[in-house]
Amino acid sequence: MTLMREPRLGEPPPEGTADRPARRGAAERIDFDGLYHAHFRSLTLQLAAYCGDLSQAQDLVQEAFCRAFARWSRVAGYDDPVAWVRKVAWNLATSRWRRVRTAQSWLRQQREEHVPGPDPDRVALTAALAKLPTSQRRAVVLHYLADLSVLQIAEQEGVPEGTVKSWLYRGRAALAAQLAGTNEVSDRE
Repeated sequence: MTLMREPRLGEPPPEGTADRPARRGAAERIDFDGLYHAHFRSLTLQLAAYCGDLSQAQDLVQEAFCRAFARWSRVAGYDDPVAWVRKVAWNLATSRWRRVRTAQSWLRQQREEHVPGPDPDRVALTAALAKLPTSQRRAVVLHYLADLSVLQIAEQEGVPEGTVKSWLYRGRAALAAQLAGTNEVSDRE
């Protein structure tokens, strides 16, 4: 049996060993550095084709080799340690893709919908309504926004219809005076 020298860092592996699967028994184990140098580039290219990002593929293959190194006493005894590293790298890529997909789905659900703010007339009306006495404001809102009749408002509030009509009259007059003052200021600008 001839002993071959292990390749040094940065040195290409011996001819004919890079593409051949590493079949090792318990007696002869492959060197981690040799495996790394012989297969890092090809595994990275495979993962880059799978995930579409070279830097991500490099990270995934590096992580797979780190996991192999941590379990090297067991992985070195496998018939094909490269297959183990490749499987781990592909699993890492799939897990990363699933995490990204889940995060994007969550973000889509959390996304705020941007709606335009109220127009100036709406702001002026809201401010004018806020200045009315409570009974007048409630009567105006129920009659003009909720489309309730004077009779329905009277029944809801427990007052005579005449009182509701008075609230509506006074409320409309106060709103008209307030909104007329707002429009004069807007017209000058």
